[in-house]
Amino acid sequence: MEGLCPTPQLPPQAPPLYHAVPGRWHPGLGHDVRHTELFASADEASGVALALALAQNMASRHAAAQGDDHRPWLWVQDKTAIRLSGRPYRPGLPEGLRHRLIHVAADKPADALFALEEGLRCRDLAFVIGEMAGNPAALDFTASRRLSLAAQRHDVPLWLVRLSARHDLGSARMRWDVAPAPSAPRRWNPDAPGDPRWQADLFRAHVFQPGQWILGDDSERAELAVFTPDHGGMVSDAGDRSLASVQPAA
Repeated sequence: MEGLCPTPQLPPQAPPLYHAVPGRWHPGLGHDVRHTELFASADEASGVALALALAQNMASRHAAAQGDDHRPWLWVQDKTAIRLSGRPYRPGLPEGLRHRLIHVAADKPADALFALEEGLRCRDLAFVIGEMAGNPAALDFTASRRLSLAAQRHDVPLWLVRLSARHDLGSARMRWDVAPAPSAPRRWNPDAPGDPRWQADLFRAHVFQPGQWILGDDSERAELAVFTPDHGGMVSDAGDRSLASVQPAA
């Protein structure tokens, strides 16, 4: 009878992790950007960890649209990068990427750049990740431009991690500053390790406005997500417009 069966109340929906703003980046956008640089400290692995997360996020979206991609991928390190951050630990990689890794240990930065460019010319690779330390003379604007052109021409994405490097001239379409961020506690076991998170500052992009986000793995959705509102516009005064540090106003 009417009135005896109350209308069921649906549980309130969880608030969105972020509010998409036109012109601002969020996970899922920028998948067509083929050359990205991530500046990170050599004292921890946040730079290459986010590079892997971005690559995996791209791969999952590619799989949803066109099917699984079983092509190998390339990881290139120069000697100094290996000394600072170590070689890749295959069992610690995402499960879907472990058996597909091709690792190149280069003796000099010039050798690493050669390996990166040759990898980008190979369409049989799903993507390329590079690690280079500092600001070697070999990695000038011309070399950066060559990487951009090769990645764009052959449609192979590159994430180049710059360990303890200053912002120099480069042609990457997106440039990030990356640092670790605290993980959220586990729902059922607060003492267990949480999902990785990163403080990511997009200080230069050709198609997006600069901004800062807390990015992390969303274990429930199995994808990269934003965990704080978009703070677009909070970009460093220096950006990559000058190699000199910004002096405080008198």
